[in-house]
Amino acid sequence: MKKVFVLYAGVGSGHQKSAEAVYNYLKEFKSDLEVKIIDVLEKAGLLFKFGYARAYKLLVEYVPFLWGFIFWLTYIPILRLLSQKLALIINQLNTLKVRRLLIRENPDFIISTHFLSSEIASLLKKEKMINSQLFSIITDLGVHPFWISSCTDIYIVATEETKKMLISFGVNEEKIRIWGIPIDKKFLMDFDKEALSKKFNLDKQKFTVLIVTGSFGIGPIEKIVDLLYKDIQILVVCGKNKRLYQRLKNRQYPEVLIFGFIENIQELMAVSNLVITKPGGLSIAEILSINLFPIFISPIPGQEKENIRILAKYNIGIYLKDVKIIKEVVLKFRDYPQELEKMKENISKIKKSFVLEEIKNALCAGSFRTSG
Repeated sequence: MKKVFVLYAGVGSGHQKSAEAVYNYLKEFKSDLEVKIIDVLEKAGLLFKFGYARAYKLLVEYVPFLWGFIFWLTYIPILRLLSQKLALIINQLNTLKVRRLLIRENPDFIISTHFLSSEIASLLKKEKMINSQLFSIITDLGVHPFWISSCTDIYIVATEETKKMLISFGVNEEKIRIWGIPIDKKFLMDFDKEALSKKFNLDKQKFTVLIVTGSFGIGPIEKIVDLLYKDIQILVVCGKNKRLYQRLKNRQYPEVLIFGFIENIQELMAVSNLVITKPGGLSIAEILSINLFPIFISPIPGQEKENIRILAKYNIGIYLKDVKIIKEVVLKFRDYPQELEKMKENISKIKKSFVLEEIKNALCAGSFRTSG
């Protein structure tokens, strides 16, 4: 029986959800695989865990320009080298438990959805402490240099543009697979839109827009609802932002359904004509899997702006810096549905539906090792 460890760092929700998608799929379909899922931060020191996750949340919520500055600063080769060396020392000191676990278990395969867990595993391979095959799943369309680890065997990416970025950082083309970003298989189902419209008490003839805030509940959601609610049906998912949820509920908008944190967002996507959301990597993969056209707002500087940039190369999605024009854009799509359908045709250029199957097949084949 082959031993598979799925590793992630619980920073934001995308890395975790992607890891869970892989874990659940392998557990369900392959009885000859012993699969474990591990949040490397859960096994780290308390101060390190708090700082790693909390600092990121505080930066992107309250001083996103500073996060963007740090993100791009580490692209500069000399500063990247210094910051990586410093980060490597700090990470090693604070991840001893997970390092010891990996050494003790020495799994056949490690599948990582965060650059921290990729770094930990790659370093252990380099030191000959483990001989696992390491798959790094890049969960955004862009690639930060911190993802590059010398002993990664396979990089799994979403687009040809992502592949080109890896190659520009010196990664051997043979190590790269354009398979997509793993998402829960519930997003790949066939949906009965009429039944779902009845479930949510929606008028199936009316134009419906889904507004999603992301896991942190960030964005000018109230302004957008105020601009649109008189003209269309609206579904709003507030995530974990309980204050936003209560404020919207208190306004008692007609034909606006307000949700908190939910597990069936795929159903809301299926009954919607378009979605207004933040451009997180996993969110993009989920949206495109349902063939839903996105309008992007409030991107986090760095990785989310990179996602927008790469999608623009495929003419997918619209980024609105000024929410004041969102009504004009949405109503144009409502009044000219053929234009919306035409733009949705581009989704097929990068839509990937079989990444979980590809990963399973690679594990079964066991022949993807390209590094020492």
